[in-house]
Amino acid sequence: MTDDMNKHGAEANADEAAAAYAEAADEQVDTAVSEPDPLELAKAEAADMRDRYLRLAAEMDNLRRRTARDVKDAKSYSVAGFARDMLAVSDNLRRALDAIPAEAREAGDVGFNALIEGVEMTERAMLSALERHGVQKLEPVGQKFDPNFHQAMFEVPNPEVPNNTVVQVVQAGYTIGERVLRPAMVGVAKGGPKVVAAEENPEA
Repeated sequence: MTDDMNKHGAEANADEAAAAYAEAADEQVDTAVSEPDPLELAKAEAADMRDRYLRLAAEMDNLRRRTARDVKDAKSYSVAGFARDMLAVSDNLRRALDAIPAEAREAGDVGFNALIEGVEMTERAMLSALERHGVQKLEPVGQKFDPNFHQAMFEVPNPEVPNNTVVQVVQAGYTIGERVLRPAMVGVAKGGPKVVAAEENPEA
């Protein structure tokens, strides 16, 4: 009886030990499955950091370009308002010179001619100073009318030149950099041959 009990007790202990071992093995497997691989974690973190770095680098590059463009525009167009005001002064100088009759110029004394020459020099100096700051005068006569640079004031019947060709300038126009500071007020031809027709038939 005692031997049977010992035998059954030993078997029970062996079964318990086997069950405990199996349970421990299952726990280790579950732990291995539940815990991610450190190498994979490191790879994912590295990929995330690389993506953030590329995004930040792109943003910094865009910021650098915008800043460079803003600085360039500030240098080019900061004097636009002042230049526009100075053009009004230049216009008045030109009007004063144009108002002098040719007879008065020829019959004028030395002092009067010196005054005229001084006004002309002032006008040239002002336009030269504006040109050094990027202000350029438009020369539209003979060019096709462009509403981006010209303002049509009237039409001139002239069949000898292509239609919509600038034939007269009432007020000079100016640009600063790539922008229009003031459009040229012009008269355009009406009734001449179309430019497109002339281009399609170059032999004619």
